[in-house]
Amino acid sequence: DTQLEARIKSYELAAKMQVAAPEAFDLTRESESMHKSYGLNDKVTEDFGRRCLLARRLIERDVRFVQVWSGPQGAAENWDNHGNIRTELPAIAATVDKPIAALLTDLESRGLLEDTLLIWTTEFGRTPFAQGSEGRDHNGGTFVTWLAGAGVKPGATYGRSDDWAYQTAEGKTYCYDLHATILHLMGINHERLTVRQNGIDRRLTDVHGHVVKEILA
Repeated sequence: DTQLEARIKSYELAAKMQVAAPEAFDLTRESESMHKSYGLNDKVTEDFGRRCLLARRLIERDVRFVQVWSGPQGAAENWDNHGNIRTELPAIAATVDKPIAALLTDLESRGLLEDTLLIWTTEFGRTPFAQGSEGRDHNGGTFVTWLAGAGVKPGATYGRSDDWAYQTAEGKTYCYDLHATILHLMGINHERLTVRQNGIDRRLTDVHGHVVKEILA
């Protein structure tokens, strides 16, 4: 019975995770100097630094996909700066700068960066003009995503906003293009990969998307 076998394998995987997870999540196994490099000794960077250090421990244990989240700490401690961007943005940016730099350096020093693709992204940027008083509204016209690691050309940039940082002036790139590029770096042809949905074979990039070759090593 294939369903029974699948359920047994699921339980076996859960048991293995219960055995392996405590060791992987135990940050006390890391040195004090490693804690400091990720900012665990500073209240500003402690929370995100812990997430980044945990991400490295998962990556070196062959976890294939790791998501590190920034910004869920409340109305005034996230990237959605509708209220007062002058005070909110510098504060949230300070929480991630040191930890993400430490993660990149740590992965590279361990020889893990060449096989790991790091993606720093969001769903939109902020408008260059005020919303109400000191806030900024959502802006889908232009924002920044950076990639590092496996297959990415170090120091390369692609695209440019207008002088107001409001709309894209050159190298307009959509989410389909980002997805196509990520799939390419994973060794997957986005034009051939399909999933079955409602009786139709659909691509993850729909009928759109091109690989941004300018950023590839």
